[in-house]
Amino acid sequence: MSEFDPIELDARKGRFWRDWRVVPGMAVVAVAGLAALILAVVHTPPKPKPKPQPAAIEVATAPPAPLVLPLRPDEWHGQIDYRALDARIRTMMADRSMQGLAVAVVEDGRLSFVQGYGSTTPDDGEKVRADTVFRWASLSKTVAATLSARLADDGAFSLNDPLGKFGVSLRLPGDAQNTLTVEQLLSQRTGLPRNAYDGWLEGGRDPKMIRESLAAVPLLCPPATCHSYQNIAYDTIREVVEAATHRAYADEARQRLFLPLGMTSATIGLDGLKDAPHWAPPSRWGHSAPLTEFYYRVPAAAGVNSNIVDLAKWMQAQMGQAPAVLPAGVLSDIQRPRVNTGHPYGNSPLGRSLQHPGYGLGMRSFTYKGHRLVGHSGAVTGYRSTMMFDPATRTGVVMLWNSEANLPFKLQAEVFDLYYHQPFQDWLQLKSRDRSDVET
Repeated sequence: MSEFDPIELDARKGRFWRDWRVVPGMAVVAVAGLAALILAVVHTPPKPKPKPQPAAIEVATAPPAPLVLPLRPDEWHGQIDYRALDARIRTMMADRSMQGLAVAVVEDGRLSFVQGYGSTTPDDGEKVRADTVFRWASLSKTVAATLSARLADDGAFSLNDPLGKFGVSLRLPGDAQNTLTVEQLLSQRTGLPRNAYDGWLEGGRDPKMIRESLAAVPLLCPPATCHSYQNIAYDTIREVVEAATHRAYADEARQRLFLPLGMTSATIGLDGLKDAPHWAPPSRWGHSAPLTEFYYRVPAAAGVNSNIVDLAKWMQAQMGQAPAVLPAGVLSDIQRPRVNTGHPYGNSPLGRSLQHPGYGLGMRSFTYKGHRLVGHSGAVTGYRSTMMFDPATRTGVVMLWNSEANLPFKLQAEVFDLYYHQPFQDWLQLKSRDRSDVET
């Protein structure tokens, strides 16, 4: 369970931890009564205004404006040659590693391309559509971090608060949880070995118990000093949110983020996936894969589901197009890198092309051909996801797919090459691939 780094992408191997290498550098109602009698008037003074709570929920009650989706070629407009992109995706979908795929491109802030490819299941599945729901996997970390930054902006807590203030279940060697801050947790600086005890989670153990057990794990580095990717420890932020707001994490995310942004398909949890009218079950190499609940048990790390349109809305909000929900200061906190990381996608050609990799609050950043990009991706059994965008130009791509293929990760580079008018580069390399090129 993970994102960008292909070493991290294979999380179903059931190990206690994966790698011990150091990874480098967002109307008050007045009540009055007035009763008039024939000869006297009785006036009831207004009731005092209730004191606002720092974590009060603000929800946009007006329904979102109808969204016209660019589903047909005559609706694809922009600098990107979308017909060429569509042809490239169709070629990719012929690969045996692919099953179903949903893609959306936002260009210069506008939703410019939405398409579904393939089918939801290997046998007699329905076609993937714009409303087909998939799992976000680790892309869910962007929701946890964004919600936390918004709550901090509202005064519910501070990003500099130590985790120990909230009575969390996480235990670190030397009681470091009492000094590790919310910001350091969200930027993956616990000091634990990468993916610590993910194997226990996949084996069915309770996440709270696992977090308590992390006190006995030898640290990769002193807490707060290096990046080491986590899932179970990262979900500690759910306990922080619930302690500060006295509401369930999923309810906070829904009320503060999903509803105001018009993300009507977005849910947290297994039931949200299975209850969707159209959803894509997991697959692997042309066969159905088991639908696992393990990472839904750490919802802040991997619990979100949605269709591709709502993921595109999420990306647009991260681009600054929903300031009433996500103010500029909140976005700056999320996207500013706090720690250097290793190269995403390892030593692959794409990995080497992404320079200056860093990690902010649940958000990666790097430089691609002179342009700063930010985003995140994810992987669980039978699903992959990714979001990558250029904040300066408000252009980016989101993809959700129900297989364990790595090809769509490579396709991201081709999307940006089209937008930046770069010479064609065959990032997919379909003719020279074999199975090992995809499953890493």
